[in-house]
Amino acid sequence: MGLEDALRESRAYLTSKIERFGAVPQGVDFNGPEAQSVRFDQLVKIIDSSRPCEVIDYGCGYGALVGYLREKEWALTYHGYDELEKMIEVARRQYGQHPNVDFTTNEGSLPVCDYLIAGSIFNLKFDATTDAWRDYTVQVLGKMNLLCRRGFSFDILTSYSDADKMATRPELYFADPLFYFDYCKRTFARDVALLHDYGLYDFTILVRKQI
Repeated sequence: MGLEDALRESRAYLTSKIERFGAVPQGVDFNGPEAQSVRFDQLVKIIDSSRPCEVIDYGCGYGALVGYLREKEWALTYHGYDELEKMIEVARRQYGQHPNVDFTTNEGSLPVCDYLIAGSIFNLKFDATTDAWRDYTVQVLGKMNLLCRRGFSFDILTSYSDADKMATRPELYFADPLFYFDYCKRTFARDVALLHDYGLYDFTILVRKQI
């Protein structure tokens, strides 16, 4: 299976999840709300909440980050992007009525914002080779970087996961966190953080730009 086949399979798989479960963590293939909240806790560390800002939720799913951010009462404008129309349909029903919130499937319509957050968008590689999938993630990171002025964050399953768990889930991409830390620091910004201490089988990278 080539990269395009893997991407098509990923889209079909995630579409089936949102159609089956709806606007709950299982609808975007998360285990439950606790793990989702922990991941959001890490990803939003990129945001300076002391002043108003604009944020892109890149691969927003059904828009769960909107609810999480509204509880914090931060002054921000939210732009949710997902390539799956079904995800955006559910997101609009769930959160589209909120002020300063919009959703789109058109990546080209996204404005350049202060921050970009990408949660768990790289985890499903299916039968793509690890090298091909890593190259794909690097290309996407380049696009993400161009869409934000102050910084971006993303998370990926870690290659430091238990060997037996990784062996039974060949469709998942377990990434080397040190590669991504080094790549982001050399390519995007001097100030890069690797978070790998929050009890889940993944890691989060924060890229802070100097402006």
